Amino acid sequence: MSEKNFSCGLEAVLAILGGKWKPLIVFQLAGGAKRTGQLRRLVTNVSEKMLIQHLRELTDDGVICRIDFQTVPPRVEYELTDFGQSLARVLAPLCEWGTRHTEEVAMIVQNRQRSVAAA
Repeated sequence: MSEKNFSCGLEAVLAILGGKWKPLIVFQLAGGAKRTGQLRRLVTNVSEKMLIQHLRELTDDGVICRIDFQTVPPRVEYELTDFGQSLARVLAPLCEWGTRHTEEVAMIVQNRQRSVAAA
């Protein structure tokens, strides 16, 4: 197995959190363990397929753990590992930045959509 060298720490973070939904999943789990249905409601617009795929990847990467209660009907929860909690702590300031700049970001997204539609 070859060792991956990252050019900066952000590249390492993106290797774990790459994708649209993973940061949102980690952020939601920072508030405590959640069932799959809860995550589906909290991470709006994510498809069932993508949610399950990202949950598997985050579990495989050691960011979250899957707790199977071995009950009927099945009950499964996901929660952050210590590694995942350390990641969630650095996502919090990004969330705060996004909250402070919601209007500006909304305008940027709107302008991008106009540019794509005009092309």
